[in-house]
Amino acid sequence: MSDIKLAAEARTEFGKGAARRIRRANKIPAVLYGHGTDPLHITLPGHETMLAVRHSNALFSIDLDERSEMAVIKDIQRDAVRGTIEHIDLLLVKRGEKIAVDVTVNVVGESAPGTIHFVEAQTLSVEALATNLPESVEVSIEGLEAGSHVTAGQVTLPEGATLLTDPDAAVVAVSEPRGEVAAEDEAEEGAAESAESAESTEG
Repeated sequence: MSDIKLAAEARTEFGKGAARRIRRANKIPAVLYGHGTDPLHITLPGHETMLAVRHSNALFSIDLDERSEMAVIKDIQRDAVRGTIEHIDLLLVKRGEKIAVDVTVNVVGESAPGTIHFVEAQTLSVEALATNLPESVEVSIEGLEAGSHVTAGQVTLPEGATLLTDPDAAVVAVSEPRGEVAAEDEAEEGAAESAESAESTEG
């Protein structure tokens, strides 16, 4: 993904009151840190930032005081009720540097007829170049039968990415619907009881 450019402003006011004033001005408080530097408190443009954070693992180009810094999001604090962004933590990165990120698991394909699938891991942890971070990985379940599962080590990663999650960790499991399994169990139990009753009668 190409850099997402955001024009930042240095922030000199702190505390809840200052943060509320910043948000009322349609801006977002943020902090920029990393590589042994002192944390830099900034504000970001509200609308542009809200659109930008929809991209998972986006690389940001933060323009501040005639200089530009590359960064990725480490944490977003949102209002619990409204879901609006209250604060963002940004991590400084450099070209050629590899960092660890979580990527979303997208399941594609259809498992065998009469089966359903369960996503055991919503994300996988990988290491990749800061300038080429994947947004997601695809896991195909096409034609998989009940009892099948896909582990992290079986997932095809984007070029340049290295898996950090335990390769034996389950990502997707395929099974029969529980209702059908229960019905089959009841049918088997009923057949067993009928057989026992027949044996008792004969005895």
